[in-house]
Amino acid sequence: MRDRPLAPMKSAKSLMSRPPKPGRFALRRARPLLSTVVAAALHGSAAIAAAPPAPLSLGACKPTFNDDFNDLSASAWGPGTRWIAHTPWNGDFGDAQFSDPRPGFPFTIEHGVLRIEARKGPDGTWRSGLLSTTDAHGNGFAQTYGYFEMRAKLPPGEGVWPAFWLVTADLKADPRIEIDAIEYYGVMTDKYFVTTHVWHNDKTLTHSETQPVAVGGGALSQAFHTYGVLVDHDWIVYYLDRQEVLRQRTPPEHTRPMGVLINLALGGGWPSGNAPSPSYFYVDYVRAYPIPATCAGTSRTP
Repeated sequence: MRDRPLAPMKSAKSLMSRPPKPGRFALRRARPLLSTVVAAALHGSAAIAAAPPAPLSLGACKPTFNDDFNDLSASAWGPGTRWIAHTPWNGDFGDAQFSDPRPGFPFTIEHGVLRIEARKGPDGTWRSGLLSTTDAHGNGFAQTYGYFEMRAKLPPGEGVWPAFWLVTADLKADPRIEIDAIEYYGVMTDKYFVTTHVWHNDKTLTHSETQPVAVGGGALSQAFHTYGVLVDHDWIVYYLDRQEVLRQRTPPEHTRPMGVLINLALGGGWPSGNAPSPSYFYVDYVRAYPIPATCAGTSRTP
């Protein structure tokens, strides 16, 4: 039985200032700033309206990628598995090392749900898990435009840093695009963040737009919810339980397929010393679809 959808609050609360967080894509990530919400309005982004629009309809769309986690097809580096357990560019981030899959850690499957575990070892080292649909050679699932969705329950506790995100699959492309459908910091239970980055191979960031999505405090760790992002030529539209919450202009640099990543990191610019050990990130499914408006029986467009 599906959980009752969580209605996003109609106005985002002010962003807390916080220290820079370590990089995921380029070893250093840009932190959200209070000014990004204002800048978004100046550059074509729009926050959710006072009256929520109709829920996203997928109509007759068939998934182009679907992992319901009835089993786990993952290896350290591939090929031949649905996921690899590291970033394609072989870069860890945050305060936890991403581990190769082994029986019982960091990934387990139970009743069709993936559990990603973060644990602090006897040596004081945090270890956790990340999954990517593409490898260093661009093998695996990647898609340029469409709707990407994860159904998950987030871990509680300060220091946890789970995410569901997309990155240009071609490691030689310059620039490359990163889209964060959800980036959650356990220290802030009343919001999560959505982001668009344009990275260059020299690690410079020429575009970065981060905005908060306000929710009830702690609600995302109490039940499963769906987190989605619809990417087309003009707009990147973010969804919570298939309700639009924010949209940003698609950077003109976005022209190539993107792979999908999910992870449970630690830290992200916040101390991880108080993070619960173990911490669990539960994922029911990860799916991708064509742009819904291109599917028969779907009339809604972004």
